[in-house]
Amino acid sequence: MTNEVKEIFTGRAARPASAAPPAPAALAAKVRTLAPSMTRSMQRVAEAVAADPAGCAALTVTGLAELTGTSEATVVRTARLLGYPGYRDLRLALAGLAAQQQSGRAPAVTADIAVDDPIADVVTKLAYDEQQTLADTAAGLDTVQLGATVAALATARRIDIYGVGASSLVGMDLAQKLLRIGLIAHAHTDPHLAVTNAVQLRSGDVAIAITHSGSTGDAIEPLRVAFDRGATTVAITGRPDGPVSQYADHILTTSTARESELRPAAMSSRTSQLLVVDCLFIGVAQRTYETAAPALAASYEALAHRHTPRSSSR
Repeated sequence: MTNEVKEIFTGRAARPASAAPPAPAALAAKVRTLAPSMTRSMQRVAEAVAADPAGCAALTVTGLAELTGTSEATVVRTARLLGYPGYRDLRLALAGLAAQQQSGRAPAVTADIAVDDPIADVVTKLAYDEQQTLADTAAGLDTVQLGATVAALATARRIDIYGVGASSLVGMDLAQKLLRIGLIAHAHTDPHLAVTNAVQLRSGDVAIAITHSGSTGDAIEPLRVAFDRGATTVAITGRPDGPVSQYADHILTTSTARESELRPAAMSSRTSQLLVVDCLFIGVAQRTYETAAPALAASYEALAHRHTPRSSSR
């Protein structure tokens, strides 16, 4: 057996020694997030463990390979992609997930929104999907990476944020939040201006690319330029294995609800991205409280008159 094959079956060298496998609660979120980017054979393994964690937890690596019509190597690669050093760790997580599911939790709302659904059903389904997306993102978010990003933002000379479409709205939200606590932050939606601004970045600056797919060229290109210039780079993405990861010092992974004909990825991804943005903002505000609190109070005061009804004279 070659060293490469040994690594595949033992799980060695699968991840940095300091990184811990995802908790059982994060397993279902990982499957939903990463399945679209897997090979078809790996998808079969991921779908099997998500559909029947209790049954799969009772199987050996050979048994799961036979069940899914794949190979033992594919099962182990899938386990590693989901964040576990080896199949034994995945089985433990499956057992934990099965125990949680048997604890009397209410059944999930899983049906897609149909064209003829009553509006009350639409509200129920959307609310469930939003809640699940937030829960999945929270369960899968790497708090070490989050903390490192907060530390970089808190001391940054300048912060550039790149995003396209719905992600650009999230980028603008983050920029305006950071501006209100006294940081210099700009959200760039024009790809040419994004690149020309990224050229000016250097060590001590922070560049953030927001891309659900992880492959949006107009967000990746300025991040690459910022990376080459020595800035600290961050990717907020639903595909941590996507091209954007090549140029990211820190990766913050988001989840997304299931896509449907009436609910494209842009809608569901925005929910999880906004959660990450709020976590970043609160983290930075905590770290810079002595300056952030007065700045935030001043911004409230500056806008107070706009929220006070004006008396009309007759």
